[in-house]
Amino acid sequence: MNVRNPSSSDRPAEQTATSRPRTRQADRRAQSRSALLESAARGLSRVGYGNLVLEQVAGEAGYTRGALYHQFKGKQELTLAALEWVLATWEQEVGCLVDQETEPVAALLAMARGHAVFCRRDVARMAIALRLEFAGQDHPVGHAVERSYAELVTHCAELIDAGRASGAIPPGPPTRTVALAFVGALEGTVVALAGCTPHDELLAERAAAGVLGVAPAALERTEEHR
Repeated sequence: MNVRNPSSSDRPAEQTATSRPRTRQADRRAQSRSALLESAARGLSRVGYGNLVLEQVAGEAGYTRGALYHQFKGKQELTLAALEWVLATWEQEVGCLVDQETEPVAALLAMARGHAVFCRRDVARMAIALRLEFAGQDHPVGHAVERSYAELVTHCAELIDAGRASGAIPPGPPTRTVALAFVGALEGTVVALAGCTPHDELLAERAAAGVLGVAPAALERTEEHR
């Protein structure tokens, strides 16, 4: 027996009318959540976890503290959600640049340039601030930050190994040591060069290339045009 799925015109009018408010309500909830997460990330970047005031986070997002507590149980849950939001945004804006490259060195230098551009945003240093604040502490936020940091270092190490295997990256210290230096040089450069646009992107690439022992892509492009 064939059962025909009812079209929108077959559905009762009250069902269609009910679905619209629910859709609008879901949209408003998503919009408020996004605004609160961005405001929290901005606050965490500026003042850290200990000094974060939830009422200020809500106010800067354009909502009341009650609206914030309607979506998040407290500061810890909000911070963990904000960290996930920042990491997801990084993947969309920087990770995609890395994935587009087929050569390991090009991927690592694309990461350096992309990270510098990403860190021009006032929410980008949140993970760095939290990592420093929770260093050595047994805390869920600290654990989440360390996991994300370890994943980044591991990804860089895999690219470095691939680059060494192809001969594009010269031999040297252990791969993980180089990966730690790569991430450290990149983070230190973009923090020190905050507001120095567009030089931050070029110098982040040079710092990353120096750790790897390769020529910066920007220099190679300049040589090609001579």
